[in-house]
Amino acid sequence: MQIDFSGRRVLITGSTSGIGFAAARGFLAAGAQVILNGRSQARVDAALDRLGAPAPQAVGHAGDLGSAEGCAQLVQRFPQVDILVNNLGIFGPQDFFATDDATWDTFFQTNVMSGVRLARAYAPGMAERGFGRIVFVSSESALNTPADMIHYGFTKTAQLAVSRGLAKRLAGSGVTVNAVLPGPTLSDGVADMLQEEVTRSGRSLEEVATAFIAEHRGSSILRRASTVEEVANMILYTSSSQASATTGAALRVDGGVVDTIA
Repeated sequence: MQIDFSGRRVLITGSTSGIGFAAARGFLAAGAQVILNGRSQARVDAALDRLGAPAPQAVGHAGDLGSAEGCAQLVQRFPQVDILVNNLGIFGPQDFFATDDATWDTFFQTNVMSGVRLARAYAPGMAERGFGRIVFVSSESALNTPADMIHYGFTKTAQLAVSRGLAKRLAGSGVTVNAVLPGPTLSDGVADMLQEEVTRSGRSLEEVATAFIAEHRGSSILRRASTVEEVANMILYTSSSQASATTGAALRVDGGVVDTIA
């Protein structure tokens, strides 16, 4: 199978590191023009330098997409894309009874409404052209709500509802809408979370991650953390012409953490 994105413009939100950056690298290697996004110009510039691709093959946009204004500024600058990867997301453990309204709203605006606003802006043009891909990067937490991150799990479940409903709304248009559900993944954020234990124990990051999964994700079949590249591979396939019959789906890259045959 030869996946080719030549002539396609791809927007990946929250893509200066982690899964988003790995996806950007993959899209570029397959011939796409990629728009990177991060909160600060410094992070965007550093990510572009790491990609090493010349403009306009890779361009960046600095802005907070957790607000309507931030999304509008992005759309004004880039009014047309062929593939939209809603990867932007924040996470962090916090007890339900200590999570105030402002935190709930911040998570909802960042994780859910950023994707809603961008899909609303870009999907009509995709439908007019008869081709488009919209991917929401959700999480296994959408199906397996973590007790210590209920506010986060709620946003990931909401993404599944949006992606499934939007796929139905765009039925027959040539635009597919899917959600990709990573499991425990060695992203930069997870690496930062585990760094204290790495320092304390003297074990490698991979060893600490494997121990974390054994303790907190005992249902894992993979028995290790996924790499960001492994998750990016699913994003790329879902965005390809070869995946034209896949829409309205929740595609798990969770290492078997969700204990179900469906």
